[in-house]
Amino acid sequence: MRGLIAAVLGTYSLFRPCGAVGVTGTPEGFGKGTTGGGSASPVYPSTIAELTSYLTDSSPRVIMLNKEFNYIGSEGSVTETGCRPASNTCGSAGQDAINHADWCTNGNAGSGSYSISVTYDKAGVSGINVGSNKSIVGVGSSGVIRGKGLRIANGATNVIIQNIHITDLNPQYIWGGDAITLAGTDLVWIDHVKISLIGRQMFVAGEDASNRVTISNSEFDGSTSWSATCDGHHYWALYMIGSNDLITLKGNYIHHTSGRSPKVGGNTLLHAVNNEWYANSGHAFDVGSGSMIVAEGNIFQNVVTPLLSPKVGQLFTSPTTSVNTVCASYLGHNCQLNAFGSSGSFSSSDTGFFSNFNGKNVASAATANAATITGGAGIGKI
Repeated sequence: MRGLIAAVLGTYSLFRPCGAVGVTGTPEGFGKGTTGGGSASPVYPSTIAELTSYLTDSSPRVIMLNKEFNYIGSEGSVTETGCRPASNTCGSAGQDAINHADWCTNGNAGSGSYSISVTYDKAGVSGINVGSNKSIVGVGSSGVIRGKGLRIANGATNVIIQNIHITDLNPQYIWGGDAITLAGTDLVWIDHVKISLIGRQMFVAGEDASNRVTISNSEFDGSTSWSATCDGHHYWALYMIGSNDLITLKGNYIHHTSGRSPKVGGNTLLHAVNNEWYANSGHAFDVGSGSMIVAEGNIFQNVVTPLLSPKVGQLFTSPTTSVNTVCASYLGHNCQLNAFGSSGSFSSSDTGFFSNFNGKNVASAATANAATITGGAGIGKI
């Protein structure tokens, strides 16, 4: 009998996960306090149907992804009239557009655009509606969601997305899909995530309030064969226009983009700290009406235009060590200098919004260090 028990236990050990499973660490900054699925027993989906069920149900869950989940083809394809926007001057190397929200016909496609037939994967254009109290965690570098994004909206709260790769959402088409969407939520932590080959936004916090959010140690890879700017760089990167949102952006590697990296508005308070922008062929920060941004300890390497003109909202770029002491009374530390290499100018000293940091969970800041950022950002690095 003992031999049988030993054999059974030995067989079980071959298939059970080794070591501790679940979320690693805790969020820093505005998203502090996000617990996701908490202490729920980990589940390991084996099919896209099972993954979707776990993500959308009402139970607290720790969902472990130890394989790729490929949604491409799962909802069929659509062929309809779209357009070739004026921005696409390079044909098959550019991005054509799906006519979502009449984008092709309401003037957004630009003068000289024209109608074409487009065929796209239906799964990619709408994200999975994630329920409250979920942790979605990849195992090693294996956790991949291909062909569909995640949407945390309509009151869903307390969600952690960690150590996964979201990719291949109709990247040849504007409006082909968003990787992570927030719209009417609170307490979201996105950590050690990689996002690549997305048709539209890599991350979007829409007009509905998304409240407290931390995006940390993630890689936004804009390298693409279908570029809206016809240069192999993705234009639609980070879009933050929520109502009074609080977003911490820390330790992220944002590279080979050409715009909206990020676009900020809607009374969003953004703390951008210790990130690296690399090889941006257009603009990084688009500071729109209502935005309030502190950018410190970041690296801009080969970024043509770190700050798009005109700057409409408020921005503090941590310009000098003496000026940066003003941060201490509001953020709890002196702001850190940003670092630049082969990049344009990035200068603004607005401080009238600093009182909005009072009483909030504010991330710490360190001296800008490229090796630390790129070495720690993305999937498989926890």
